[in-house]
Amino acid sequence: MMEYKGYVAKVEFDDEDDVFHGEVINLRDVITFQGQTVNELRQAFQESVEDYLAFCAERGEQPEKPYSGKFSVRIDPELHRKITIQARMTAKSLNRWISETLEDATAG
Repeated sequence: MMEYKGYVAKVEFDDEDDVFHGEVINLRDVITFQGQTVNELRQAFQESVEDYLAFCAERGEQPEKPYSGKFSVRIDPELHRKITIQARMTAKSLNRWISETLEDATAG
């Protein structure tokens, strides 16, 4: 995994072509890059992000931000009831309880 200006990329190695391929994974827009060495890969990643930002500026568009901090989740009503009860039992809002629970789950 690589990160640059808040953009996170997943990298894979293609043994057949002897090249690293990367893709930014925290956007709907597509940003890809490649390199044969780690340094080439890192440079290509940064250049691809900069190209994306420049392209958006040329078009007068705001670049997609990696994350807004909001997301919607559809869950079973019974699970909704259970987590609401858990949140209230700990004197927390549902948002705070879910945020803390997800933080604990990903802290590893």
